[in-house]
Amino acid sequence: MSEVQPELLSASPNYGLQKLFSYNKYIEYPPTKGEMLNEQFVDINIKNYFRKSNFNAMKFNIFYLILFVYCNLSAQQIKIPVDTTVTTQHQVTINGKSLSYTATTGMQPLWDQEGKPIAAIQYTYYTKNNVKDIDRRPLLISFNGGPGSASAWMHLAYTGPRILNIDDEGYPVQPYGVKENPFSVLDVTDIVYVNPVNTGYSRPLKIDGKDVDRKKFFGINADISYLADWLNTFVTRYNRWRSPKYLIGESYGGTRVMGLALALQDQQWMYLNGVIMVSPADYKVLRKGGPVSDAINLPYFTATAWHHKVLPKTLQDKDLLEILPEVEDFTINKLIPAIAKGGFLPIEEKKEIAKKMSYYSGLNQKDIEAHNLVVPTSFFWKALLRDNGGYTIGRLDSRYLGIDKQLAGTKPDYNAELTSWLHSFTPAINYYLREELNFKTDLKYNLFGPVHPWDNSNDNTRENLRQAMAQNPYLNVLFQTGYYDGATTYFNSKYTMWQIDPSGQMKDRFTFKGYRSGHMMYLRKEDLKTANDDIRSFIQKTSNHGKPAKYEK
Repeated sequence: MSEVQPELLSASPNYGLQKLFSYNKYIEYPPTKGEMLNEQFVDINIKNYFRKSNFNAMKFNIFYLILFVYCNLSAQQIKIPVDTTVTTQHQVTINGKSLSYTATTGMQPLWDQEGKPIAAIQYTYYTKNNVKDIDRRPLLISFNGGPGSASAWMHLAYTGPRILNIDDEGYPVQPYGVKENPFSVLDVTDIVYVNPVNTGYSRPLKIDGKDVDRKKFFGINADISYLADWLNTFVTRYNRWRSPKYLIGESYGGTRVMGLALALQDQQWMYLNGVIMVSPADYKVLRKGGPVSDAINLPYFTATAWHHKVLPKTLQDKDLLEILPEVEDFTINKLIPAIAKGGFLPIEEKKEIAKKMSYYSGLNQKDIEAHNLVVPTSFFWKALLRDNGGYTIGRLDSRYLGIDKQLAGTKPDYNAELTSWLHSFTPAINYYLREELNFKTDLKYNLFGPVHPWDNSNDNTRENLRQAMAQNPYLNVLFQTGYYDGATTYFNSKYTMWQIDPSGQMKDRFTFKGYRSGHMMYLRKEDLKTANDDIRSFIQKTSNHGKPAKYEK
């Protein structure tokens, strides 16, 4: 693993050209060998000529033209740094206490079975300085989702030592950039943020000039398999085998870490202390359809309608957490059975259910009936405030408002929350990696990378997590989700948690936490503090120093 100077990571097609233009000052005194750029592309005899001959400006210009053309032709391809690191030192104040830490930003290769590199995976690794017992220091391994999403979201807005510059509710402000995260969990755990292939700066490589089969990377099981291999190398390189280890995954990252929990145990013999799922996407529900999938969003409708103050007064005057248990009970015991009856549900019962749904959601009863009780979330985002300001609401965070071309329609023109987030995340991550962490490359940072088509077949990740927990008494699970998340709703997360272990024998090893914000609950300052405190407590509770890993009668 080589350590390189940051400037050597640059591979702009015009970089050498720009440097050549700067050599105009050498018309009288040619550059030294150390000053010559791209010397591997320029024959040494040309350089010696400049040093030894009694050249004049005309001669120099001839050779200058030759160099100009040659370097311009030979510097067209962006180079992917395969195995590099850049290390920087920093300080942060967390919960009132100053902490010094090291940031290591790098690219670590992924090898095939023949030992050939097939991908370069970019990561950022934070370690607290002056730690004597690294074997007792936890390691938190962080993934975002998508699939195809970079790690920037939780890196620069949640658990890391720096967060992007936003207001207290999560809306972008200028100037763009970053600031200290006073609630980071770096005080209790080291953290590595990993960008899977084609996200961030991570890229597949060619073998013998040929592209690697995309099936090695872009699918539920392929993703889990290669990341488990990569993590083995990472843990070995940084001597973290003895440390308590935790996975955290957001959205699709929840699917990823459920699968990785078992893959690390079975394929790498690496056992975890915890899995943290942030707004997890469970495709056993989201893509399956049927009465459960169709009904399970109603509590989210209630939470969002409460936030926008469009519920009946009898509900609106209550606190959100007073209302939700009532709606959850209605969803499980009334709505799911009603939808299960389909077209054989009696008309009067259908009207009664629709009336109650209207009461709990703020939607028009006739619209609910017209949808046969199965109201798409996209319709909810379009219709909830149609007669109350004419706004649409966000998908991933329904606190956000949007403006469509026309009030009519069945779904919003765009995702109001996502356009807001890209305002602040894109400039922040590009600035932060280059100017604070000193990792410089001309590769594009892919907040969303090209990973599709994605193979969703044979999704056994929920069962994978159950098996991993059963085999490993140390393994605990924390769910974190926002009440206003309309993509992976909070009640969907609860349902997933209930379904992982049908035996109920491990239910005391699950923890559920809800927050009054959306998919990325940490964008709201109050929830940033609370959610980090919840992770901190979870890690401290499950580190298990000196406690044997066994079941007891």
